[in-house]
Amino acid sequence: MDNLDIKPILEGIFFVSDSPIRLETLVEILSESNREEILEGIGRIKTEYEEGSKGVELIEIASGYQFRTKPRWAEWINRLKKAKAVKLSRSALETLAIIAYRQPIIRPAIEEIRGVDSGWVLRTLLEKDLVKMMGRKDLPGRPMIYGTTRTFLELFGLNTLADLPTLKEVQPPPVVEEMPKEEIMRTDAASPPPNEIPPIDEIKE
Repeated sequence: MDNLDIKPILEGIFFVSDSPIRLETLVEILSESNREEILEGIGRIKTEYEEGSKGVELIEIASGYQFRTKPRWAEWINRLKKAKAVKLSRSALETLAIIAYRQPIIRPAIEEIRGVDSGWVLRTLLEKDLVKMMGRKDLPGRPMIYGTTRTFLELFGLNTLADLPTLKEVQPPPVVEEMPKEEIMRTDAASPPPNEIPPIDEIKE
């Protein structure tokens, strides 16, 4: 097919897909076009939908491409979908963060970091398809190896794991050290009693 404009074809493909589509998949579907032409078509779509009047945008997520509504319209979109947000407990988020940054990782290593049993938390994350079993490690007992999934990337709006914020970026601010009790007592002792403080009108400028 000569002079094939693949832009509308790509738009249709992205529109009907409910999950991100990898470039390799697009190359297979659009066998009449080469990789560079497909990337050029994707670029045209992304540029067109960046306009403020558009309700959706084409983004790279989970190593693929997908149409998603722009965040500014989330309030109204949620009224239609009425979708329940994915809720994770603090322990689940903690475990998920450890797996995300330390994968591939085994359960004993996770529990060593957390200091508590993590069996039920791992089961919850597996049920939600946020983590997956990647095989077994060649150690006594052959423990299971865990890693994150594409669903994890989609949920947190990441294209690849390289898009995770660095540990330095997510570190909490330093805690202000409390003044030792002895220091507080010395400070109180150095302060004059209330009846020794001169009246305001006696204080010279």
